[in-house]
Amino acid sequence: MAAKIKKGDTVVVLTGRDKGKSGEVIQMLPSDNKALVRGINMVRRHQKQTQSQEAGIVSKEAPIHLSNIALADPKDGKATRVGFKVQDDGAKVRVAKRSGDLIDG
Repeated sequence: MAAKIKKGDTVVVLTGRDKGKSGEVIQMLPSDNKALVRGINMVRRHQKQTQSQEAGIVSKEAPIHLSNIALADPKDGKATRVGFKVQDDGAKVRVAKRSGDLIDG
């Protein structure tokens, strides 16, 4: 099955403390049905000192469940569902249900 949300997509958070915010998917975790979204679901973690990184408290993204995010419509940036369409040349493409626009990617 083709993925409805992919790395590099812009998504909107539907629920939780970051509701309404949008960001870019930086990593998909399909085994857990989760995604890492830039700037969303930030957590603070204590970091031990390494050769390349200093010790201290760092902020980083925590995975967010796919049911709590939706793809942003390419036309207006609002949340939309994803459909699939087979083009004349046989290519299967993702389509925004809200506006009918093709989703790049």
